[in-house]
Amino acid sequence: MGPVNGELLLGDNLAILEGMPESRIDLVYLDPPFNSGALYTQAGSREAAFSDRWRWDAAAERSLARLTQDAAKADRIQETVSALAIVLGRGPQLAYLVALAPRLAAIRRVLKDTGSMYLHCDPRSGPYLRVLLDATFGPGGFRAEIVWRRNSAHSDGRQGHQLPGRVHDTILLYTKGSGWTWNPQYTPYDAAYLERYYRHVEPGTGRRYRLGDLTGPGGIANGNPQYELLGVTRPWRFSAEQMAALAKSGRIVQSRPGAVPCFKRYLDEMPGVPLQDVWADIRPVGARGAERTGYPTQKPVALLERIISSSSHLEDVVLDPFCGSGTTLVAAERLGRRWIGIDSSPAAIAIARERLGRESPPGSS
Repeated sequence: MGPVNGELLLGDNLAILEGMPESRIDLVYLDPPFNSGALYTQAGSREAAFSDRWRWDAAAERSLARLTQDAAKADRIQETVSALAIVLGRGPQLAYLVALAPRLAAIRRVLKDTGSMYLHCDPRSGPYLRVLLDATFGPGGFRAEIVWRRNSAHSDGRQGHQLPGRVHDTILLYTKGSGWTWNPQYTPYDAAYLERYYRHVEPGTGRRYRLGDLTGPGGIANGNPQYELLGVTRPWRFSAEQMAALAKSGRIVQSRPGAVPCFKRYLDEMPGVPLQDVWADIRPVGARGAERTGYPTQKPVALLERIISSSSHLEDVVLDPFCGSGTTLVAAERLGRRWIGIDSSPAAIAIARERLGRESPPGSS
């Protein structure tokens, strides 16, 4: 039994991306190393899962030369990397950026014109990556900076530490073209909002509701019809026929004789709060969480399900070029998307393959 909707590839993602057809991918999510300076190990093992330690060496110098010294290919990326080299100097941060720059360009090439890219990073490297992405996609390609609050408290804020605790990651959303896939998502109302606005409960059904304004905004001057309703004459939002139908269905409430009637809006008919750019409702994978694989920096499936649901359709192709333990691929499989996962670590590929095997329906091959 194995995954049915995708390809799991072991190797250098730059070489694989450069070998892909142009404009093939609908959605890219990438969670590359953060330049954290850490060496990450797989839980229960002394072997390194991957290194996030960067240094300026001969390979970084060659990468910089490839990006900046081709006069026949002068473009925004070349100019931006040259400027970053002046600002940052030859060190770990520049080594990290020159490694990612050609990969970001390759990602843009394989995206469809309607495609979107979500880059997961942290506040330390995020500003530099934003500059690189502006050069790669054009400043008009930027759509949103999403803050994922991954912790409510953190040891960075321990007593004696002279900086605020770091409790969030950044996810940068860019699109290739001016038209892109967006499926509105909603989050539940919080308890305080419900108590304030949906404080009425309908006898018999137990349905919560709030009372909304029925008067026509702008009055007669805006074309709202004026007539008498339950002894009150006003310009109304609806025609007399529509209002009669609402009254018949029990949607008109008058608190007392002579009071302006209101519209009964049920909570269970509302989709929720439109998705905002601060995501504090998705918890990180806990040490004893059911989806925990032991792979370092593993992200929760719920986070990727939100991204994939927002920016793709059924059967669209989702790419994760740093797929790690396969969370993006698992989310794509569950949501009926096709997917491509790439990683240079055999250990990561093995974990992803095992997870995807559990996601496959019985009888798949």
